[in-house]
Amino acid sequence: MSGRVQARLEELGIVLPEAPTPAANYVPWVISGQHLFIAGQLPMIDGKVSHTGQVGTDVTVDEAVEAAGVCAINILAQAAAATEGDLDRVKQCVRLEGFVNAGAGFEEHPAVINGASNLISEVFGEAGKHARFAVGASSLPRNSAVEVAAIFELT
Repeated sequence: MSGRVQARLEELGIVLPEAPTPAANYVPWVISGQHLFIAGQLPMIDGKVSHTGQVGTDVTVDEAVEAAGVCAINILAQAAAATEGDLDRVKQCVRLEGFVNAGAGFEEHPAVINGASNLISEVFGEAGKHARFAVGASSLPRNSAVEVAAIFELT
């Protein structure tokens, strides 16, 4: 992989991992027309969920923000796989969809998903600005603290 986005990743000290494989009967990404849909990504590092538990109970907001950043790195790894390593094909991040494994009474979902939003914006600049939602759930797969999905427009 080379190009403008790869140079930016290197500037930020981000090395993309191999794209995580799906845990069930689905594909990790689909291209439809000019849009790339990335399935929900957990904060997986070396095949293991890096942050588990409910945010506000077992996981701090700062830890959950970090987990959302890991999800964003995995989103980028999937996007790289989908574009055959050419992340310069990303014209715009259209939307991020953030899920927080929230403890009772937790209300800081947007702050948590900022971990993913900030990373995507840092990597793509203006093209990284996106619409988004951040919602709480009573549980997530593998007891993950966070899960994030994405939609990109490609050139």
